[in-house]
Amino acid sequence: MFVEFIFNLQLKNVENTMANNITIRQALDSDRSFIFALSPRLAEVANLSWHSDETVQQMQDNYIAKMLDQTTIPQVIYIAENEKISLGYIHICEHKDSISDEACGTVTLLAVSPSAQGMGIGKILMNAAEIWAKQQNYRLLHLEVFANNDNAKGFYQNLGFEAEMLHMIKSL
Repeated sequence: MFVEFIFNLQLKNVENTMANNITIRQALDSDRSFIFALSPRLAEVANLSWHSDETVQQMQDNYIAKMLDQTTIPQVIYIAENEKISLGYIHICEHKDSISDEACGTVTLLAVSPSAQGMGIGKILMNAAEIWAKQQNYRLLHLEVFANNDNAKGFYQNLGFEAEMLHMIKSL
């Protein structure tokens, strides 16, 4: 599948096999409410028994606010939409690799609306992230995922990502 910078893609909906025209575009200020609306879903999949749901939700909201206000590093937020309806988003920015110390791309957030799950939106957004990272001449694309989020881990592994470090914690 060929992807241009304005990313107009044809996508088959698995459920009804209707072709949907998915557009990937850069986020606008008007997308803030959509991005924040997916925050509870991102916090929900964390499943961290040593933190309250409220703490995880607050961390997620703070993280998104910081992401949206970041202007000092190369970054982009893409929105996936169909007929002007937002379906998901991805935030990619520059990151310093902890092993090689080189600049690389990092996917800080990927979220897809519950109604768009299973339509390939996450895969299309990850493809857009890879294109952006290659345009920045990065050799690596990095991401972090909550350890208990088995669905996301499987998704990223299917895209070729491998575990490099494991951050562990113990509740006292």
